[in-house]
Amino acid sequence: MSTLLRLSKHPRTAAAVVLVAVFMTNLDLLIVHVALPAMGEDFSAGGGAAGLGSLSWVLNAYAITFAALLVVAGRAGDRIGQRPVFLAGIAVFTLASLGCALAPNLGTLIVARVVQAVGASAQIPTSLALLLAAVPAERRTQATRGWAGVGGLAAAAGPVAGGLLTEVDWRWVFAVNLPIGIAALVVGRAALPKPAARETGPLPDLLGALLVIVSIASLSGALVQAPDQGWTSGETLLLLAVAVIGGAAFALRSLRHPRPLFELDLLRLPRFGAANAGSLLFGVAFSIMLLSNVLWCQEVWHWSALRTGLALAPCPALVPVVTVLTTRAAQRFGQGPLIAAGGALFAGGMVWFAVFASVTPDYVSELLPSQLLTGAGVGLALGTLVAAGVHAVPGHRAATGSALVNSVRQISATIGVAVLVAVLGSHVDATSHHDFRVVWYTAAALSLVTSAVGAQLSRGRGQGPERTRPAAPKEAEATGRALPQTP
Repeated sequence: MSTLLRLSKHPRTAAAVVLVAVFMTNLDLLIVHVALPAMGEDFSAGGGAAGLGSLSWVLNAYAITFAALLVVAGRAGDRIGQRPVFLAGIAVFTLASLGCALAPNLGTLIVARVVQAVGASAQIPTSLALLLAAVPAERRTQATRGWAGVGGLAAAAGPVAGGLLTEVDWRWVFAVNLPIGIAALVVGRAALPKPAARETGPLPDLLGALLVIVSIASLSGALVQAPDQGWTSGETLLLLAVAVIGGAAFALRSLRHPRPLFELDLLRLPRFGAANAGSLLFGVAFSIMLLSNVLWCQEVWHWSALRTGLALAPCPALVPVVTVLTTRAAQRFGQGPLIAAGGALFAGGMVWFAVFASVTPDYVSELLPSQLLTGAGVGLALGTLVAAGVHAVPGHRAATGSALVNSVRQISATIGVAVLVAVLGSHVDATSHHDFRVVWYTAAALSLVTSAVGAQLSRGRGQGPERTRPAAPKEAEATGRALPQTP
């Protein structure tokens, strides 16, 4: 390994650059949600605010692109070198953030978000490899924990930061990335180590990546436009057909291609397949919860973006705390019981809000209990599902399994937003109370199915190809892609 990892002359500075860049990218995943209603007011359509269906592409265009390019960018880092790909990712992300901040219309903003996702996809898979290359071997475990912890910190800061910045102007949600990105780029060029390229083979299936984008985007488009166009309209049916055909073509191509984007045969491993099914279901529920709470607070309760951000902070803030406190429980009882408990708690939080939420705000008795229950549920289930998936594959395929797990999470976020829009429609107000209850009960049902997945994993504990934990750091050290993002 020493021949591949040349230590940085400035290890602390290099580590800081990597962690700051990872924080910036993860923060962007949550900070935009709080600003979405303000964007709708700014980008008026026909004399009124832009519809939720159109606005949803600000979130989904990013998630779809990120999911499709994550593996490609990681493999590019292995071939070209982690440092140039990482720095290019920062540059692209920062420039795209400027484009988002200056966007004159919603279409331009969505295009800039796609470019932003390209930059993010280059940063995330290369960041861990650079961090491990920057520090001595005896500090790599600590560095890896710090890398994972930064995602949790960004998740906790996201709602409040989004609210504060939106109070000034929603464009600051993106403009805040400019000084951070420029500083990381300048300092990174001087301080980051230069790990040697590890691969000379071809990139993964680029056409497969395009098919993923087309298929998921078509499915999302069908769902978000169905409330206005109708479920049986020609446009909706065409988009659904494109989604099915594109998905089938991708699956067939992946099974036959020598370097597929995702190695779908891994899904035949019982524990890996179950963990990914749970990640997909729980990710949809989590995405529904996150955006529906923002819309409820701002469009039904008429709270400001800042008040909304503060109100929603307990859930993401609780996630890393619960994750850390239950580490020993996961080692003692296995992953299945934690997933089952987390799904049940999350469902309880969604049912609580569905039953008690009223158009007259009462945060302490209505939203806060839901936030605490869902936060505890996410802390127990989400990271554990990722770990269950990564640990269910043979050691030499951990990076491939991790990439598929992370991509499934991004796809689930897209589906969750699309399902929410399909139920709520393009415009949300106090008359949407019944529709909100429908999506909250839907999220609860999905999380209960996730609990059933956890129960299944509990019964199968010790069976199948599950590998031991010590193999993961080695694989992460070799690829920089084995460990997942924090939500």
